[in-house]
Amino acid sequence: MVQKSPPHVKPYLADFAALERNGFSHEPTWVQDLRREAIARFGELGFPTSRRGNEEWKYTDIGPIAKATFHVRMEAPSSVLTRSEVEAHAFAGAQRNRLVFVDGRYAPEHSSVEALPQGTFLGRLEEAFISHSHLIAQHLGKHADFQANAFTALNTAFVQDGMFLHVAPGTTLPGPIQVLFLSTRSDSGSVVHPRLLVLMGQDAQAHLIETHASLNEGPYFTNVVTEVVLGRGAKLEHSRLQAESPHAYHVASTHVLQQANSTYTSLAIDTGGGLVRNNLIVVLNEQEAHADMNGLYLLKGEQHVDYNTFIDHAVPHTSAKELYKGILDGHAHAIFGGKVLVRNGAFGTESRQINKTLLLSQGAAIDTKPQLEIYADDVKCAHGAAVGQLDTEALFYLKSRGLGDTEARALLTYGFVSEVLHSVSHIPFRAYLDQMVHAQMQRSNELDQ
Repeated sequence: MVQKSPPHVKPYLADFAALERNGFSHEPTWVQDLRREAIARFGELGFPTSRRGNEEWKYTDIGPIAKATFHVRMEAPSSVLTRSEVEAHAFAGAQRNRLVFVDGRYAPEHSSVEALPQGTFLGRLEEAFISHSHLIAQHLGKHADFQANAFTALNTAFVQDGMFLHVAPGTTLPGPIQVLFLSTRSDSGSVVHPRLLVLMGQDAQAHLIETHASLNEGPYFTNVVTEVVLGRGAKLEHSRLQAESPHAYHVASTHVLQQANSTYTSLAIDTGGGLVRNNLIVVLNEQEAHADMNGLYLLKGEQHVDYNTFIDHAVPHTSAKELYKGILDGHAHAIFGGKVLVRNGAFGTESRQINKTLLLSQGAAIDTKPQLEIYADDVKCAHGAAVGQLDTEALFYLKSRGLGDTEARALLTYGFVSEVLHSVSHIPFRAYLDQMVHAQMQRSNELDQ
C-alpha cells in the first residue's frame, strides 16, 4: 500500500488493513476510497516533528504519541456506564438532543434525539453514510485538509463513528445540542478518531456543545476532526469542552468555512489532558462573514496545551475577534500560535487577536506568538499578548476588606476569565460553565494547600 513508511506509522497501517478486511466493507465505495487515500497520505507524512523545521510544532514535542503504539479497539466497551456517570459530564439543557459515544462507540442507551424541525438531521455519521450519502460525500474530507496534516489524515482513514448535523435553511433549533465523548478504558494504548460534520443551511441557527471527558486516568489517545460549513446568513455557536484524563493525549482539528453574512462563535475550554493540541482554522470566504473565537485554559501539574489558530480573510469586508485567556499553575506549559491572514484585495477587513495568561507559579510558562500577515490596504487589524501574575495591590485590597488569601485569589482569577465565559449567549449554559470553572479552581486551590 505505502512504501518506505516511517517505522512509527506501521502499526496504524496494519490496523487499517485489518479493519478494511473486517469492518469497513459494508460502506459506500466513496467512503472506502477516501479512507485509502487518507491512509496512504498518512504513510507518506508520518507524525510531524520540530526537527523537520515545522514552525507550527516548534514548541510541542509529540514524540510520546509517535513512539507509543495506539490501536483502534473494535470490541464494545466492557464497562456499563450508569446514568449518573454520564450526567456528570452532560449539560442538562441539552438532554432532549444529545449523542453519547463511549470509547469511540455510539451509546444509544444514553443518547436522545427528539423531534427536530423538518429537513434537519442529527445522528451518527455511520448511519448518515447511507441516509445522506450524497450530501456527506460533498463535504467530508473536503474542508479538513488531510494532505497537509498527518493527524487529520489518520482520522480520515479511521473515521467511522461520529456526529452528523444538518440544519435545514431558515431553521432555528430550539435548544443546544450536545455530543459527548467519554473514555472509560483503563488499559493504555487505545485510540479513538471521532469525526464531526456540521452543515448549516442558509439563515439556519444552532448551538453545538462538544464535550470530551474521561472516567479514568489512563494514557489513551483522542484524535478528533470537525468540519463546519455555514451557509449564507447562518449562525453557529460551537462550545468545545475538553476534560480528558491528565495522562491522555488529545489532538483536535476544527475547520470552518463561512459564506456571506454568516457568524461562527466558538468557545474552547481546556482543563484536562496531559498533552493537548488544538487547531482551529476559519476561512471567511464571502463578504460580511464574521467569526468570534474564544478560548480558556486552566492548567496545573505537568499539563501541556498548544493552541494553533488560523483566520483566513479571503475576501473583502469580513471581520473576526479572537480572545484566548489562561491560568497556569505548577509546571504547566501553554502555547498560543495565532495567525491572521488578510489576502490580496481583502479590503475592509477588521480583525483583532488577543492572548492573555496568568502565571500562578514560577514553574509555569507560556510561549505566545500572535501574528498578522496583511496583503491589502484599508484594513483594521491588531494583535497583542500579555503574560503576568495576580495584581498584588488588588490582592492586598481584597484581603484588607476581610477576604482570606484563597478567597481573594479565587475572586481575582475568576474576574480574569469571566470575559471569555460571557461570550456564551445561552444563559443556562453560561451558568453551567461558571459552576464548572469555579469547581476547577476550587480543586486547584485545594491541591495547592
